[in-house]
Amino acid sequence: MPLVSVLTAAHAGRAPLLPATGESLAAQVLPAGWELEWIIEEDGPEPVLAQVAAGFPQASHRALRAQMGVASTRNLALSRARGDLVHVLDSDDLMAPGGLATVIMAFERDPDIGWVAGQADNLMPDGGRVSFEPISPTGRVEAGAVNDYVLEHGRGPFHPAGLTLRTDLARAVGGWAALPRAEDMALVVAAAEVAAGYHTPEVTWLYRQHPGQMTRADDWPDLDPACWTVIRQRIESMRAL
Repeated sequence: MPLVSVLTAAHAGRAPLLPATGESLAAQVLPAGWELEWIIEEDGPEPVLAQVAAGFPQASHRALRAQMGVASTRNLALSRARGDLVHVLDSDDLMAPGGLATVIMAFERDPDIGWVAGQADNLMPDGGRVSFEPISPTGRVEAGAVNDYVLEHGRGPFHPAGLTLRTDLARAVGGWAALPRAEDMALVVAAAEVAAGYHTPEVTWLYRQHPGQMTRADDWPDLDPACWTVIRQRIESMRAL
């Protein structure tokens, strides 16, 4: 029976937010024959999230008991994935109703694609949703097209947090890069250089806006330029080889 593995890297500070993330997964209605597993990998020396995970039968929790960072934590979650597909869901975000079904059906319609990028709505603190226009056209994306966009515009053509990949592809390109910022975009460019994908017009996930977001930290932009240099170098080196 086909399985989708949802990977969530989390730390103790996400304990108040994680139950809603799990509830959004529990509410998913998957295409016939598909099942879901939720892999929670807890970063940090003092784990507290086992109790949250226990409330969700599809969840599997592991505490790393060390400060690893988001990229390493996701890669260790990837090592536990049993599914044909892996979807990354941040610990403060939600799946939109029907989001996983939309993604799975894209893979079923187009068996040669290696990844699917979903659209998001902003989920505001008052519970309202605010849509924003897609950064780039939706539909099938041929191998290399994402990276053409990155090299031309200096940014990605979609938000990388809504990414689903074939598990073998995620592992083959090394998972999330060991970067302090944009580690998810570094995975996107590696996968999208070698495999075609699909950019959904439908909203598949909700980007929860809250004061504790990592991207709201004052020092968050400081390391962006260095990380995007690494991403550009990755593209150029893959093409050179």
